[in-house]
Amino acid sequence: MSKEKVVLAYSGGLDTTAVIPWLKETFGYEVICCCVDCGQGNELDGLSERAQLSGAAKLYIEDINDDFAETFIMPCVQAGAVYENKYLLGTSMARPAIVKKLVEIARKEGAVAICHGATGKGNDQIRFELGIKALAPDIKVIAPWRMTDLWTMQSREDEIAYCKAHGIDLPFDHSQSYSRDRNLWHISHEGLELEDPSLAPNYEHMLVLSVSPQKAPDKETEITMTFEKGVPTSVNGKQMKVADIIRTLNKLGGENGIGIVDIVENRVVGMKSRGVYETPGGTILMEAHKQLEELVLDRATMEFKKTVGDKLAQVVYEGKWYTPLCDALIAFAKSTQEYVTGEVRFKLYKGNIIKAGTTSPYSLYSESLASFTTGDMYDHHDADGFITLFGLPLKVRALKLQETKTNLQ
Repeated sequence: MSKEKVVLAYSGGLDTTAVIPWLKETFGYEVICCCVDCGQGNELDGLSERAQLSGAAKLYIEDINDDFAETFIMPCVQAGAVYENKYLLGTSMARPAIVKKLVEIARKEGAVAICHGATGKGNDQIRFELGIKALAPDIKVIAPWRMTDLWTMQSREDEIAYCKAHGIDLPFDHSQSYSRDRNLWHISHEGLELEDPSLAPNYEHMLVLSVSPQKAPDKETEITMTFEKGVPTSVNGKQMKVADIIRTLNKLGGENGIGIVDIVENRVVGMKSRGVYETPGGTILMEAHKQLEELVLDRATMEFKKTVGDKLAQVVYEGKWYTPLCDALIAFAKSTQEYVTGEVRFKLYKGNIIKAGTTSPYSLYSESLASFTTGDMYDHHDADGFITLFGLPLKVRALKLQETKTNLQ
């Protein structure tokens, strides 16, 4: 009789490597490792040998960069979804993209369970498990770090010793470093001095995608981007797919110290945590998109869209991507993008994105209306009646208060 299968969300790091023999030993599962490539870069080097050495029956390395960029990142860009005014949702958007692939592999392999290595204090456990519940409610979820009666390892040292005891000698050491999560959109850093909010981040030691603004060049980098219906189509005249545009902007932004954010955020589980996020390309893309929307969207749409963007950020942060509400919010945002087409120019300089001109065939900006000279469409006398009616509630209230005050004297 064949063994039941479990699909392990495999990063190749120490945690998920130690999980492989633990799953076999604890549950008797055949372990199918699935590494979902959403832009981790050289973190994927040597994965195949490591998974095999650790006892995995099979390893899938699945490239989802284009799907991640087009299906998950762009709806959030179009909505202007930013969590707590700063966080551009790099990890939050990636988790549902990864879950979609994990479920696909679990179905293909006939697996009865999916295992993830997220801790019991973080947001990722929620994002993974809500996604699995929505896409595959019949599949069991195994979260070792919450199974303290079965998973007894409490530190990196414990995990290294466990691996060695199972004949797995890996190139991991006991050294402390930041806890990082990297993908196409960003890299996050937690731990070490960041655990004390009174301390400044050690950017010299920490930064991966970027240089600090102080170390950026003493010259401007000029960029021109084009958009078609809210989707970026080129950078500096070169047509590219979305994922390549993000890669290009990451390089340009990183060189100029763009998009480094130090934030204390409110996790879903109820605690505050501090992290530093590097999102050079994402920061540029969001700003360029916003620059074009300023020209094209009417006031009422922009006002309501801000509410939608804030709500979508919360929904995505909380792991509720596969919900009717998330679908509806994304649909609204997409409907506003019909005329978000045009060219955006700006300059990067030491952490700043400086506007350098915007054009669109659908621009609502009218020079004759906005200028101080009187045009045919705007009669200054019309403002009299407008202000009378617009200010009527204020005037009625003030008169009523005057009348009441007089009667009480």
